[in-house]
Amino acid sequence: MPFSDYIVFADESGSPVLERPDPTFPVFVLNCVLASKVDYADRIVPRLQRLKFDFVGHDQLMLHERDIRRQQKDFAFLQADAAGREAFLNRINSIVSEAEIDVIAAVIHKIRLAEKYAKPWSPYEIALHFCMETLLARLRQLGQEGRIVHVVFESRGKKEDAELELHFRRITVNQANWGYKQPDFRAMEWEPVLPTKSATHQDCNLQI
Repeated sequence: MPFSDYIVFADESGSPVLERPDPTFPVFVLNCVLASKVDYADRIVPRLQRLKFDFVGHDQLMLHERDIRRQQKDFAFLQADAAGREAFLNRINSIVSEAEIDVIAAVIHKIRLAEKYAKPWSPYEIALHFCMETLLARLRQLGQEGRIVHVVFESRGKKEDAELELHFRRITVNQANWGYKQPDFRAMEWEPVLPTKSATHQDCNLQI
């Protein structure tokens, strides 16, 4: 079976734990970025590496949105020069806006979820299911049926990774369907990839 022309990168924001949710951030977010492999390898990564070389002199810089926004840690240099800061942000915005990517996100309000269901699924499982349904539809539009699609998740620990892979594989063999929709995920072969945090950021260059 041939590989897909596209790759998926998944990352999360917030905690999927339902107990005692933070009232200031009661949501769990799963983001998936669907990228053309040609665009990712030939344009996105080289442009991000050039950005790093131009502004810090090396390409080992991890682009953490929080640190960029707060101009802290490795991005403290952004405080020194307003023109340089604007140039840096404009370069990132240009790279992202011109990239051939789709962003697919699921947002789960944990307090409302716990109030509505006596035994709700994990917010991570719900978010993953929503994202996978949209990915399946989009990849079909892109003519990727009958191909192997790799989905790159950030490793979260041995136990968490095993739980994620189990639910991921249940989805991909149609054993986790719900409601009236019955999408056939077997239209393509799905493979999870779970590198370590440092490896994920080194390869992807940009944290979602």
